[in-house]
Amino acid sequence: MSGIAGWVDFDRDLSGQDVVVRAMTATMANRGPHEERVWTGRDAVIGRRGLHLGERDRGVQPLVVEGRDGRRVVVAYAGQVYNAGSLRGDLVSRGHAFRGGEDAEVIGHAYLEWGAGFAERLDGMFAVAVWDEQARELVLVRDRIGMRTLFYVETDAGVVFGSERKAVLAHPSVTAAVDAGGLRELFSLAATPGEAVFQGMRQVPPGHLVRVSLGGVRTQLYWELTSRPHTDDLPTTVATIRELLEESVDRHLTDEAPLGTMLSGGLDSSTVTALAARKQAERGGRSPRAFTVSFAKQDETFKPDATWATRDDPFVADLVAHAGIELTTVTLDTAELMDPLPRLATLYAKDLPSPLGNMNTSLYLLCRAVRHQAGVVLHGDPSDAIFGGFPWVFQPQIMEADTLPWVARAHAAGGRVGFGADLLDTTLLKELDLANYCVDMYHQALAKVPYLEGETGLDRKMREVTYLHLTRWLEVLLGQSETMSGAVGLEVRWPYAAHQLVEYAFNVPWAMKDTDERGKGLLRAAAADLLPQSILNRHKSPFPVTHNPEYGEALCVELTELLADPDAPVTPLMNVEAVREIIRHPEKLSGGSAAFAARSNIEMLLQFNAWLDNYHIRVRV
Repeated sequence: MSGIAGWVDFDRDLSGQDVVVRAMTATMANRGPHEERVWTGRDAVIGRRGLHLGERDRGVQPLVVEGRDGRRVVVAYAGQVYNAGSLRGDLVSRGHAFRGGEDAEVIGHAYLEWGAGFAERLDGMFAVAVWDEQARELVLVRDRIGMRTLFYVETDAGVVFGSERKAVLAHPSVTAAVDAGGLRELFSLAATPGEAVFQGMRQVPPGHLVRVSLGGVRTQLYWELTSRPHTDDLPTTVATIRELLEESVDRHLTDEAPLGTMLSGGLDSSTVTALAARKQAERGGRSPRAFTVSFAKQDETFKPDATWATRDDPFVADLVAHAGIELTTVTLDTAELMDPLPRLATLYAKDLPSPLGNMNTSLYLLCRAVRHQAGVVLHGDPSDAIFGGFPWVFQPQIMEADTLPWVARAHAAGGRVGFGADLLDTTLLKELDLANYCVDMYHQALAKVPYLEGETGLDRKMREVTYLHLTRWLEVLLGQSETMSGAVGLEVRWPYAAHQLVEYAFNVPWAMKDTDERGKGLLRAAAADLLPQSILNRHKSPFPVTHNPEYGEALCVELTELLADPDAPVTPLMNVEAVREIIRHPEKLSGGSAAFAARSNIEMLLQFNAWLDNYHIRVRV
């Protein structure tokens, strides 16, 4: 885990401006508690905060790399480059000389050899900044799937960039403001590639690079999902999925930092945990410790419903016994979930309010506990996006809706508009027109789907859904765990997000993916020898939430306090009568999909108020 930030300005001498970038990198101290370095030139200042997980992370960054012809580039990056070793060998054969062993040097020489084409040769999870002194050009690159974040703001004479929004906001020329477009993106969870909510701020889209020069700022695609006929039979497909997943898990293992896994007892995380344990045993290494989150009083309060049909605990216990691994359970009660410090920490982690509420708080508290025992943790996302495992995939009324599937899911659960926007002022909602915005973003995304020639029916529909999940919803899904883990200096890795696995699975026909008509049959077949039967037979259950009615009551208490505060920044933007109505019925907030949707509206309003207050947001609608 690490973070990068920088400033390029072609009109002024930045030689003495390192203090500005140090202020930017200081906002990411949790991502990089071990090292802070800044490189300064006339046109550019680049900084990095580093976390040392092993010897490969101890190289000095930003790193100046000099080519055979005397050209110099400055490299800073966050993440991991899995193929750095093979790239290094290739570059040596082409005449490049290396001084050290760090991956940043490999990136620098790759840029010197292939220019902007170096991006497509990198394999991993990364956010990269390369400053070319001779060309006076900055190149920002984000990995194919979007596992590391990278934001930027164009200025009159250059650009300001950072791994987190807060790093960019720390620059004196950047104002924390949001306009109608940003509010639409925020309250819809449309996750439009490149959007960053703050006015004037952008995010490098996954699989893209951004080039900044005297000629301006331009975005360039280097990778995208493509369609091709799938010719493998079912046994070969199952075997290939297993092989690709094993290779990915193996790349993510580390002997340099204590290794853990996030375990929910579901198919996705259990498969990764079992594979990691087996691979570590083959290496003669220590088996990873599993970590799971649970809630106090579950025996009394958990009530199965269509979304959360089963508790995680018994399935977690089955996998731990089956794989012979150690387990740490983080059990949270209502007081911990309502503690204002962790809840504010989740806001600062994301730099945005979120309707995911106690999902974010519990994930943050889980990551914080994990960090005391592990430096790297493997995660089961984004398996559902790849194999079609989200519950709404099997609900026709949602799949047939003319909008983004997760928005249709919110509507089906009782949400009237957007995602967590039901308590906003009606005039504001009319101005934002979230329903039409979601429809527009849905069709904008569909226009880019790479259909297979002649593809029709269910295969065509599921290609659309898979494309939406992989290119839109992952910004929400991976962003959630990336930011919560980053806030405590924990490095999360996603074996399912290997682009080789994503590319292969994207073209597998739906009939093969859903071989047993229970969801994710292809993955279940690939993991059949790894898991106990109880987990293989378990139906999908999302990230756990508390079902304790005390939590909904506590949310209503906070809403009541918000109503009583005339100086609250959100007051002119909220629907007072809708807030009073939801406070009158706290019993509707205890469990089930409708309760989760209602709680999401409360959580979003409370965080929206905290965001406006703590970030001093200027609302320009």
